[in-house]
Amino acid sequence: MARPEKVAEVELLVDKMKRSNSLVIASYTGLSVERLTAFRVKCRAKGIEFRVVKNRLARRAATELSFASLDELLKGPTGIAFGVRSPVDPAKLAIDFARDNEHFVIKGGYLDGKVLTRAEVEALSKVPSREELLAMIMRGFQAPLTGFVGVLSGTLRKLMGTLEAVAKQKAEAAP
Repeated sequence: MARPEKVAEVELLVDKMKRSNSLVIASYTGLSVERLTAFRVKCRAKGIEFRVVKNRLARRAATELSFASLDELLKGPTGIAFGVRSPVDPAKLAIDFARDNEHFVIKGGYLDGKVLTRAEVEALSKVPSREELLAMIMRGFQAPLTGFVGVLSGTLRKLMGTLEAVAKQKAEAAP
């Protein structure tokens, strides 16, 4: 008979996996508690939850959801970053953190029904986030308008310069 706390943990993992856009799975062996806590704080700021999991329970949750086999990734000490808001943010944050902490090793990930290798997680981290893409689109919309305003203001400046020159000539010509 399964213990209630383990059943509850599997249900929690199922819920988190269901709601997540992507997962990043990492090993944290040798990482100090302070460093891991710092990583969790960074994760929370981005709406990501990093959770240390028992491999057996994570496998059960993945099997229950019919996720592709995560067995290869769920070996040794394992932590999972659950990306609810953005599929890109967990990968970006984990890659950045792994770059600065040699004991934090990314094993792989999961996105859209596919198990990702470490290289694929790294490639995913290079994709612009939703906010960055929206900013690019807005710049694209704004650029023609800014150019149009520049052309109009240039024409108006030239007209004003011409009118001032004509007024100055008339003022000099008048007795």
